Amino acid sequence: MAETSTMPAFLVPGDSEPVIRLADARKTYKTGSIEYEALRGIDLTIRAGEYVAVVGPSGSGKSTIMNILGCLDTLTSGSYLLAGDNVEDLDEIDLADVRNKRIGFVFQQFHLLPSLSAWRNVELPMMYAGVHKDERRERAVAALERVGLGDRIDNKPGQLSGGQQQRVAVARALVTEPTMILADEPTGNLDSHSTEEVLGLFDELHASGRTIVLITHEHEVAARSRRIVHVRDGLIQSEEVLA
Repeated sequence: MAETSTMPAFLVPGDSEPVIRLADARKTYKTGSIEYEALRGIDLTIRAGEYVAVVGPSGSGKSTIMNILGCLDTLTSGSYLLAGDNVEDLDEIDLADVRNKRIGFVFQQFHLLPSLSAWRNVELPMMYAGVHKDERRERAVAALERVGLGDRIDNKPGQLSGGQQQRVAVARALVTEPTMILADEPTGNLDSHSTEEVLGLFDELHASGRTIVLITHEHEVAARSRRIVHVRDGLIQSEEVLA
């Protein structure tokens, strides 16, 4: 399933502008008089075309990192630059636009609408972006073909295996040509065969120049990336570059 489309300039590996730059990133949650510091000063840079896994046990801060990177939450202090733009300067409308167009999300729960066919699930981000219906279908079908589901475009989620449903979710994440793919425990609900299918797809996407950030607690899943960031107690404990 080689990707044949021309990649946007911001996705070319080695681009001088990082896709992600966290500087002294801190996040504190308050419940009544109790404060919990989920992130305690994280510095992280991810460049275009990288495939990075963020790994840590429950409570390590990796889910908070995912929420920050996905613009689903904001920092208490520090800064987050996404493709050179300071996220803290964006209002809610701008943030919604970033989440829809510049970040492709893949979650553990596939978040597919059961009443819609595969291609109609994939077209949803483009509907929110105001893309014309004819173009939406063309791009949705192309995205499904890209992930090997060109013969399943009219199937509803209940007619697909878990691995195929996650491939639909990946196609949905790709269809807006986002700055990065942000995958949160994408194999958590899959058997070993389907896990291998999805990780193989990520390998292909990375090889074609996609920027992928994978959040996981599974070290064997993280080992498929090219760099592993180990997180514990709200801090980056170490980084590991893989061959």
